[in-house]
Amino acid sequence: MDDLYMRMALELARKGKGWTTPNPLVGAVIVKGGRVIGQGYHQKYGQPHAEVNAIASAKEDVTGATLYVTLEPCSHFGKTPPCSDLLIDKNIKRVVVGTLDPNPLVAGKGIERLRSNGIEVVTGVLEEESQKLNEIFIKYIVTKEPFVVMKNAMSLDGKIATVTGESQWISGESSRKQVHSLRHELAGIMVGIETIIKDDPQLTSRTLNSRNPIRIVVDSQLRIPIDSKVLTQQDKAKTIVATTKSANKEKVDTLKQMGIEVIVTKEKLGRVDLQELMKVLGAKGIDSILLEGGATLNFSALEEGIVDKIQSYIAPKIIGGKEAKTAVEGAGIQSLKSAFQIDRMTSVMVGEDLFVEGYIVK
Repeated sequence: MDDLYMRMALELARKGKGWTTPNPLVGAVIVKGGRVIGQGYHQKYGQPHAEVNAIASAKEDVTGATLYVTLEPCSHFGKTPPCSDLLIDKNIKRVVVGTLDPNPLVAGKGIERLRSNGIEVVTGVLEEESQKLNEIFIKYIVTKEPFVVMKNAMSLDGKIATVTGESQWISGESSRKQVHSLRHELAGIMVGIETIIKDDPQLTSRTLNSRNPIRIVVDSQLRIPIDSKVLTQQDKAKTIVATTKSANKEKVDTLKQMGIEVIVTKEKLGRVDLQELMKVLGAKGIDSILLEGGATLNFSALEEGIVDKIQSYIAPKIIGGKEAKTAVEGAGIQSLKSAFQIDRMTSVMVGEDLFVEGYIVK
């Protein structure tokens, strides 16, 4: 039965997607006498944790109950008091944990505290699912750098546009809806300057009751048009422009006067140093980034090792054309043994498109 109740806790945790960053997604279920008497999840950053909400929702006294929680209860004071102390005070008899918390402030201390107070603790129940749920948090809390998802939509022959540059829409409506949900879930969305110049996108989420990610434009020579939507529509979402020290100083000042944050990195082969940029963005609390290209930036991101996960929507279309753009271009690799390897690949149909997901082998 432990698996059953942990799956319920995982489903609850997913409700917090997009709202808890940079905190983890956590769900909790309280069971007593074979009945669910309380449940809750971490709803928003700075608000009560899942355990607190589950206990508050309980229909009866939780003394002697079992609490299922997807992530180890915290044992330190942060925005809220330690959850481990609450479980002890409420006389919870047994705690079942999905995965340990990698946060150095917790890292087993919550479980140790519970056990030292006579509470039975079981760990590793649906651990793989629990870790995947919080893959963003796990990377960010350990490295202080964002988890990067490289997303693209392509035809069956790997094209992201026709020879004339037409790209809307290669993927189907169901795929586009899923992408907008992902924009809500991740803290930032990053594109290269060519995407801004060519498409002038808003880079916002059009999902109902959603939040917009911080827009990050990689623009080494600061070519961004002043009338771009990402600059003029600051009421929709914040925009950060990343550039290099060789960029025009007057334009840097102009952008700052418009309220745009400009990050200046050192140059790497004449381009923005993406590794340095990740460190800066991580320090600003941006725990995750949806990388939407274009093709040159995608290759640079892979080359510099900042990409964690790949998501591709493959449409049932063949476009062809030697000059038609592909998802990843740049300089390319010289030999197959240097190819970027992907593992843990999965696939599923999303409407008419094949959705493929995998993780970059570091």
